[in-house]
Parts: sequence; structure tokens; C-alpha cells
Amino acid sequence: MHNAITDVTGIRVGHYTDREGITGCTVLLCEGGAIGGVDVRGSAPGTRETDLLRPINLVQEVHAVLLTGGSAYGLDAAGGVMRWLEERGVGFGVGVGVVPIVPAAVLFDLALGDPQVRPDAKAGYQACQAAADGPVSEGCVGAGTGATVGKLLGPKFATKSGLGSASLKIGKGIVVGAIAAVNSFGDVVDPDSGVILAGTRKPVVGGFLDTARRMQGDLGQTILSLANTTLAVVATDAGLTKEGANKVAQMAHDGLARAIRPVHTMFDGDTIFALSTGKLSKKRREADVSVIGAAAADVLARAVVRAVQRAESLGGLPAARDL
Repeated sequence: MHNAITDVTGIRVGHYTDREGITGCTVLLCEGGAIGGVDVRGSAPGTRETDLLRPINLVQEVHAVLLTGGSAYGLDAAGGVMRWLEERGVGFGVGVGVVPIVPAAVLFDLALGDPQVRPDAKAGYQACQAAADGPVSEGCVGAGTGATVGKLLGPKFATKSGLGSASLKIGKGIVVGAIAAVNSFGDVVDPDSGVILAGTRKPVVGGFLDTARRMQGDLGQTILSLANTTLAVVATDAGLTKEGANKVAQMAHDGLARAIRPVHTMFDGDTIFALSTGKLSKKRREADVSVIGAAAADVLARAVVRAVQRAESLGGLPAARDL
């Protein structure tokens, strides 16, 4: 196993990274189709095709998920993913061709690099071309290229973050994996000890401010940051129904709450997708949703931590490992 979401059979990951513009996108391909779900908890989301993932709606499977920088402009990259899939005959059959189902979500990274540079259809297409089922590049790559964390005092005192992935194997050989682009308003903490790993930096004296605690004081009345969002995908090779996938996405948010403090604020657009490839069982027999959801929360918390541990200083902002 690679300790990455690609350990889930049927999932491939590809990045497009622009180090000069400091932005990028990440695509997860599931060309054989995967049951999908979603749960949006942040109050400033930017998404595409999420309504299709609701249990009452027609479409049952998705063919890719896109996580991208560039704020709402970055949703254009989904068009490139659709074109790449269509060229290979992958999509929802409509009689006169196929329509690839590509849910997508964006994070705001315009303030760190060149605000005029955003992932577009060409970027989405190139991410598909780079997709593989091996080890996943982490840190300042793909959708995590321009990610930062800890913005209580504005972007100047944030810490550079990025993208992280992790996986685990549970009973009966089931694999659960996660990938996260961490661009949170809050600090990233060790889920076990609560120690801040990356976040709002103290002016002059150094160290971390403890965003959650300081928000309860005077600084809570002068919040300067309005543009954040953590995006994630959790996946399993166990079988889930559409309702089950939505429940797993909901439970996975507990992983964000363990590793990011505070989370799901009015300044975040936190969005989690859940995928079930069902590759462990040819009949896609339904797994225990509670078991998969609990594992998804655990592995997502680990992916969030890896996102800040693997990041490097970029765009004038230090990463945690350089402090």
C-alpha cells in the first residue's frame, strides 16, 4: 500500500501544478464508475454537480471528482476532465453519446499567487493525463499548490499548507482512503494531542497564535480572512449505496473537526465527497456504513496532517517544517 487514496482499487489521481501562478487542480478518476455522495459544511462553498449526488436524483455513478484552486473560476477545469473522459467513451449514456459526471469543488488561493492565473479546461485535461494509481504526490501540488492555513490575522500571518493523502485497511480487507487540499481559516492540530502543527503565526515573537482561543477574545471581533475552504475526497473499495455514500461523507467531516480548529466557519467552504468503487465485491454488496464512515473520519484527519507536514515554503509564506 502507498498510504494514499490510490490504495482503493479503481481510483487514480492526477495533478496539474502551476508553481509560478501558485495554483493547480487535482482529479480523481474512477472510469469504471463509483457510487458518489457529498456533504458541504462550510458556509462559503464553490461547487459543481453536487446536486446529482443526492440520493433522490437519477444519476447513480460519477466518473471523476475535481478539486481545484482558482476560486469559482477554477470550476472551468471540470470541462477539461469531461473532455478527457468523453474522448474515451466514459460517461452517462444519453443515446447520442455520453455525458461524464464530474462533481467539483474549489478553494480560494487567488491571494497567494497571481490572481489572474486559475486552473482552466486545459489544466483539468492535463491532470487527467497525469493520473495514476501509484503513490500520490503531496504538499504544494495540485489543488494544494496555493493552500494556506491559519488566517485569523489575514494572509500575511498564515502558514503554507498543501495537499495530503492517507489510507488504511480495516476488517475483511476493506480499504478506506482520503485526500485533502487544506486551505482552512483555522489551525491544523495533532488529532491526538491537540498541539498546533500549522496555523496563524504570532507577529514578531513567532510561534502559533491559537486561532480558536483568540477568536473568543477581542480578536474575534476583527476577523480579517474571508477566503478559505478545505476540500476532500474519501473513498472505499467496499460497496455502498448512494444513501450510504452520502452518510460516509457526512461522518468524514468529523475528521476535519479533529484536525482543524475551528472548522466549518462562515469563512470556509468545506466540502467532502465520498466514493465507493465496490471493487472488493463484484456484486457491490453493501458494507456497514457506520464502520466505513468512522474509518473515513480517521483517515481524513491523517490526510489533513500530512497536508501541512509535506508542504514547503512558497509565495513568501513559510511552511511548518521551515519554522
